Amino acid sequence: MSAAPVRFGTAEGHWVIAAAVLGSGIAFLDSTVVNVALPAIRADLHLSVAGLQWTVDAYLVTLSALLLFGGSLGDVVGLRRVFVAGLVGFVVASLLCGLAPSAGALIAARALQGAAAAFLVPGSLTIVSTTFHPDDRIRAVGAWSGLAGVASAIGPLLGGWLIDAVSWRLIFLINLPLATIAAWIALRHVPETRLDGARRPDFAGAVAVTVGLAGVTYSLIEGPGGGALAVMLGFLGVVALAAFVVIESRVRDPMLPLTLFRSRQFNGANLTTFAVYAGLGGAIFFVVLQLQLTLRYSAIQAGASLLPVTVLMLAFSSRVGALAQRIGPRIPMTVGPIIAAVGLALLGRVQPGSHYVATVLPAVVVFGAGVTVTVAPLTAAVLAAVDERHLGAGSGANNAVARVAGLVAVATLPTLAGIESGSVDTLAGGYATAMRICAGVCGLGGLIAWTTVRERAKVSPVPHPSLMQSCQHPYSTRAD
Repeated sequence: MSAAPVRFGTAEGHWVIAAAVLGSGIAFLDSTVVNVALPAIRADLHLSVAGLQWTVDAYLVTLSALLLFGGSLGDVVGLRRVFVAGLVGFVVASLLCGLAPSAGALIAARALQGAAAAFLVPGSLTIVSTTFHPDDRIRAVGAWSGLAGVASAIGPLLGGWLIDAVSWRLIFLINLPLATIAAWIALRHVPETRLDGARRPDFAGAVAVTVGLAGVTYSLIEGPGGGALAVMLGFLGVVALAAFVVIESRVRDPMLPLTLFRSRQFNGANLTTFAVYAGLGGAIFFVVLQLQLTLRYSAIQAGASLLPVTVLMLAFSSRVGALAQRIGPRIPMTVGPIIAAVGLALLGRVQPGSHYVATVLPAVVVFGAGVTVTVAPLTAAVLAAVDERHLGAGSGANNAVARVAGLVAVATLPTLAGIESGSVDTLAGGYATAMRICAGVCGLGGLIAWTTVRERAKVSPVPHPSLMQSCQHPYSTRAD
C-alpha cells in the first residue's frame, strides 16, 4: 500500500481524481460513442453488418477476457504502473483506429483498444479507493463517480458533433491528448500502490478465455456463411473455454475462483446480469443504427436521443439504492428488468415516419426508468453472495458477465432477426424482431432475479464500471 494516504480536498487529491476520471472516461466513452459512429464508419469503410458487429465486438472480446487479469496484474506490479501502461496502449490503439484504412485494420485496432481498456477500467477506481485516506475514501469515490457521470452524459453529444462536423475518426483521435494528459498526471502525482501478499497473475487463464471468446464470437457473427473456418474457430473457442474452467480449478491463484459459483444467489444474480445486459447491449446497437440509417437522424441527434436514460440514472439511482437498502434487491431486480423490457418493446415500434416526441421519447423514458430501478440493487446481490476475501473477484466476474452479454447479443441478434451479415439493407426489416428479442431476454432477467435473489442485501450507491460502460451510468452498489 502507499506509505502516506492522500487526503481529499488537497491539490494532490485533485490530481489523483483527475487522472482516474480521464483514464476511465476514455475507456467508458469509446464503448458507447462508437455505436453513434457506426453508420459513418460503414459509409467510409464499406462495412457489412458483420463488419459493424466486429467493430463493436472486437473491443468487447478483449475487454471481457482481460478485465479480471488486468485487476490482478495491478495488485502484483503496481496499480499506477498498470494504469499508465493501459493509457499508453490506449493511445497507440486509438491512433490506429483513427488512421485505419480498412475494416480489418479498424477491427484489429479495436481489439487492442479493448485490451488496453481492461487495464484502465479496474485500475481507475482501485487507485481512488486505495490512494485516499480511509476517512476520505467515500468522498473521493463520490467525486470520481460524479465527474465520470458528467463525462458520460456529454460524451455521446460531443462524439456526435465531432462525427457530423468533421469525421468519425476524431472520436478515436481525441483520446490521444486526453490519455497523454492522464498518463502525465499519474506519473507525476499518483503514488504507486501495490497490495501486500498479492496473488500471481493467471496468464494461462487469460490466454484461454481470450482465445475462447474470440473463437466463439467469430463463429456466432459469421454464422453458416462462414463455412469451415467459422466451424473450426467455434470449436476451438469452445475447447479453449473448457480449458479455462480446468485451468481455474487447478491453478494456485485463479483470476476467477470457481468456488464463487457454489452460491445460488451469485449464479442467479449473474444470470440476471447476463440477461439484462444482453437486452441492453443488443438494443443500443440496433436503436442507434435504426435512428440514423432508417429515420435519417444525424450522429448528434442519435446521441442525444438516448440522453433521457442518463438523466434518469443521474437523478434517481442513488434514491433507488436507498430504497433497495430498506427493502432488499429482489423486488427492484424483478420489476426493473420488466419495465426496461416494456421500453425495449416500445422502441421496436420506431419505424420510418416515427416522430421523436410521440414514439422515441416515451419508449426511451420507460426504458431508462427500468434500467434505473435495476442497476442499483444488481451488484449488491452479487457481492452479498460472496465472502469478504472474494469481493474483488465477485465484482470483476459480474463486470465480465455484463461485457460478455453485450458481446453475445451483438454477435447473435442479426442472425436471429433475419438480418443478412453481408447486407446493411436488411437491417430495417429485422429491427422490430431484434427489439422484441431484446425485450424478451431483458424481461427474463427479472424472472430469474425473482427466483434466485434473497430478499435482503444491504445497498449503497457507489460506481460500477460495467454499468457506466454500457449505460453511461455512474452509480451502482456494494455489499456492506
